[in-house]
Amino acid sequence: MSSEDNLLPLIVEPERLAEQLDAPSLLVIDVPLKAESHEQGHVPGAVYLDFKRLLRGKGEVPNEVPDEAALSELFSSLGLTRDTHVVAYDDEGGGWAGRLLWTLELIGHTRYSYLNGGIHAWRAAGLPVSTEPTPPTPSRYEAEILHPEVAIDRAELQERLGEKGFAIWDARSRAEYDGEKGDNKRLGHIPGAVNLDWTDAMDKERDLRIRDYAELITELEALGLTPDMEVVTHCQSHHRSGFTWLVGRALGFEKMRGYAGSWKEWGNRDDTPIEKP
Repeated sequence: MSSEDNLLPLIVEPERLAEQLDAPSLLVIDVPLKAESHEQGHVPGAVYLDFKRLLRGKGEVPNEVPDEAALSELFSSLGLTRDTHVVAYDDEGGGWAGRLLWTLELIGHTRYSYLNGGIHAWRAAGLPVSTEPTPPTPSRYEAEILHPEVAIDRAELQERLGEKGFAIWDARSRAEYDGEKGDNKRLGHIPGAVNLDWTDAMDKERDLRIRDYAELITELEALGLTPDMEVVTHCQSHHRSGFTWLVGRALGFEKMRGYAGSWKEWGNRDDTPIEKP
């Protein structure tokens, strides 16, 4: 589906979204880190999503993608239909909103946007907020993994380390990347991975919007990441890297992939190669 079919661009500014709030095909989803954020005031008509529902929640890697049955149940409960245009946002600069949009891409639902800066930018623009909960209108959505290439598993990642044109963007903090901190059996980073902390892609002066694209592209190129490459992004649980996946897409990186297992999986195994400075 081409972007021309979409109601809104991939990255939408608050004022532009405000103009479209009455569009019948629009589904605004608030997926905050803190539920209180939604209760204190959300985009009028936005439905609340508990971010935990984007994760499998069990097994050795609980941050893995839920199975198709769970995804069908999730998106049916939110009222998703084939014609729905989803706008996702959160209260922390795009982590869980990005994970939601990555999940939509995975199931082939390409009508989606991110509210740039989330609720912070919406409030700063002086736009109205609602404290009334919006009950979703349930639908019958059959979710299938139609775009499996948007994800990558540990086995493929391990096999392709060092391959030309293939790169890894570690979105964790520098201390985690360097192996100085972390809640894992083993600390460090995937060999060859480059580090740009997810918060460094946010503009702190502009209500956590994505930073200037030209500057970001220059910084990523300095790290060896260019838009023609296949770029895998990860963090500890593919939450922070939900945002960096989205940033890559916004910058024109067409082969962005998310490693849902992230360091939670990689750093807790004995057979994965690890680097430290």
